[in-house]
Amino acid sequence: MLVFLRHRWHGVSPSALLALSFAILITLGTAGLMLLPGMYRREPLGFLDALFTMTSATCVTGLTVVDTATWFTRWGQLWILLFIQLGGIGLITLTTLVIGAVGRRLSLRSEVIVGAPIDYAQRQNVTNLAWAVTRFTLLAETLGAFALWLVWLPRFGASEAAWHAVFHSVSAFCNAGFSTFSDSLIGMADQPLVLLIISVLIILGGLGFLSGEETLRWWRGRHLRGRQRMSVHTFAALWVTAILLVGGTLLFALFEWRGVLGPLGLVDKLSNAWFLSVTARTAGFNTVSYAQVANSTAFLTILLMVIGGSPGSTAGGLKTTTLAVLVTLALARMRGRRFAELHGRALPTGTTERTVSLALVAFVVMTAAIFLLSLSETRGATPQEARQAFLPLFFEVVSAFCTVGLTMDLSPLLSGFGKLLVIVLMYVGRLGPLAFFAALSLHSAGYLRRSVRPAHEDLIVG
Repeated sequence: MLVFLRHRWHGVSPSALLALSFAILITLGTAGLMLLPGMYRREPLGFLDALFTMTSATCVTGLTVVDTATWFTRWGQLWILLFIQLGGIGLITLTTLVIGAVGRRLSLRSEVIVGAPIDYAQRQNVTNLAWAVTRFTLLAETLGAFALWLVWLPRFGASEAAWHAVFHSVSAFCNAGFSTFSDSLIGMADQPLVLLIISVLIILGGLGFLSGEETLRWWRGRHLRGRQRMSVHTFAALWVTAILLVGGTLLFALFEWRGVLGPLGLVDKLSNAWFLSVTARTAGFNTVSYAQVANSTAFLTILLMVIGGSPGSTAGGLKTTTLAVLVTLALARMRGRRFAELHGRALPTGTTERTVSLALVAFVVMTAAIFLLSLSETRGATPQEARQAFLPLFFEVVSAFCTVGLTMDLSPLLSGFGKLLVIVLMYVGRLGPLAFFAALSLHSAGYLRRSVRPAHEDLIVG
């Protein structure tokens, strides 16, 4: 039997294994939320709302149809937190641990799923790599929880502060956006230390273990002769992250200085502008109501949500490295250069082609979802009402697909079809950028080996 299972397991592609693992987690989470006792302070959720909640938790999105703080007991919140943790580190570690359990090394296919710089990942034992990621995750969450507990201790008392601290530390590092406060972090808008701690956790979770580990090794050896060169992967992830954080902070401050940030003091305005820039790239916490922000702020948030975090992390979106490749490719073409270059290296043609394909597929999926959600949620509305609803619907689709969790107060108001569509978006978005990248790299390679190339014929573009 064991031999049969191993044989069958070897026939499953890593992308299919990842999709199956998340589907199983969502199913178990939904069943537990509906069947286990002591989960609710109020009436139990129906199947669709329970599925929505556990998909959002497992896919570390943060969109909710009920208030997590008041609807669930501590046991219910703990159940949600468990699946946030499993979903957050599962993308990196669950697949690699399973592969290691059946005696396989980290193959090229699995490296793409893990999101590792290929040359680094090839030197690692898969099980050691997975456990290293797990240890790093638990250490960061523990330190974050302790820091939040110290800050919240005078306000909530020891036990309540501990629960809020643990929940928010795990949720922040996993970029989930779930909160045990009814207003998310709006009540913490005047506490810059809290925002700083949570933003650091979000950035660490959104950067990814392998890029962070390589950065640390590079930093330690920066004064040594012949020090190791930073990989293009990590270089792109760090620079794009830094540019987005700084640029986003400046733009949010500019757009909302006299808007939703107007009532705050100078330090709080700056800390909230920084937090808006951090949380928009898949974290999902909010210190302001997005239903009250300016259109420019909402659109900037949409752009940051689309970009997301870095590969191999808990974050969603198209990823920082995807943006780096697209920008590098565009600049190369404008300069008339044949190859896209980044950090002194030419990017492989296959990488640029897959990046463009990934961006195009994501664009098509989100566009189709916006059309469908607009049709279902504005049925019977006047043209003026439909136009007013378009931005919140657009915002909701991008937030779900990029697993961000921010909303313009639309999630609880969705129809049954709208909730189902958002559930699918959260699932596909959590798997999409990495699983599609892995599947495309494999299938296209196999196709080229098996097929004869047709004759060339050019066409005019642009």
